[in-house]
Amino acid sequence: MANLATTYMGFNLKNPIIVGSSGLTNSVENIIEIEKNGAAAVVLKSLFEEQINHMINKTMHSQEDNFGYPEADDYIRNYTKQNDIDIYLKLIKGAKEAVNIPIIASINCVSSSDWVSFASRIQDAGADGLELNIFILPSDPKRDAVQNETVYFDIVEKVMKEVTIPVAIKISSYFSGLANMAMKLSWTGIKGMVLFNRFFSPDIDIDNFKVTATNVFSHPEELAMSLRWVAMLSSRLHCDVAASTGVHDGAAAIKQLLAGAKVVQISTVLYKKGFGEIGSMLKDIEAWMDKHSFDKVDDFIGKMSVKDVENPAAYERVQFMKHFSGIE
Repeated sequence: MANLATTYMGFNLKNPIIVGSSGLTNSVENIIEIEKNGAAAVVLKSLFEEQINHMINKTMHSQEDNFGYPEADDYIRNYTKQNDIDIYLKLIKGAKEAVNIPIIASINCVSSSDWVSFASRIQDAGADGLELNIFILPSDPKRDAVQNETVYFDIVEKVMKEVTIPVAIKISSYFSGLANMAMKLSWTGIKGMVLFNRFFSPDIDIDNFKVTATNVFSHPEELAMSLRWVAMLSSRLHCDVAASTGVHDGAAAIKQLLAGAKVVQISTVLYKKGFGEIGSMLKDIEAWMDKHSFDKVDDFIGKMSVKDVENPAAYERVQFMKHFSGIE
């Protein structure tokens, strides 16, 4: 029987399927089902820095009478933060008591402010690892690329001073020099890099004049973006690579592993088909390994990365040509 065991962030995992951060990982009951269905690890729903700040502002606006008192101002801010982090710590502790698979906490962060002190409390609550979901939208015309990118390093540096558990970062492809940025981030001591995160995409309701969300869930067609970069970066970075976005079946997971990912993160497919899809994907991987006589996952991870593939130029091709695209 094929051996699906792999490693990621220093964890010895029974297979390469991790359930990524989402609403599905926000309850102990779901995490128990995730383990029962075969996932090797779980990333908890993110603790959002922006959400905490929003709740602070909302609470303070509802308490306008207190604005003349600095002590009241501080109390409201600290209470709101404390309440949110306490709920999150309870989730971590409950999950650790209920399952045996690694529990990776997640913080969705946009700055390196005082919230980083939460990282040590997350560690103390029992989290096995921490994933930093970082995306700085380069929308401020007064900030150049260097200023935006510095925030990533500030966050990583400050968090890693707070914890000893392994840290991974989840980033987007929105960099002018993605390969260079990823390489530099991998030198910071992080143990994993997730390619790529998803973020809020706006739409407009033309009848009600409201900004709404679109493309909340990923689509199989989105696999190509992360696949290209996993293949190009996995053999060059000084940390493990996890593939995310567009993995909806066993074949997609196999492709990402061939490209060099140590694990894949899934969530949308579970919303659409249920937790049982984890087992289906694992069976597909096993069947494919048997078909191609691979005894263990390590035998083919990275086999189609830019370092080992016969035609590495195919990953760097950005213009359609008949030779590469197969179309006129």
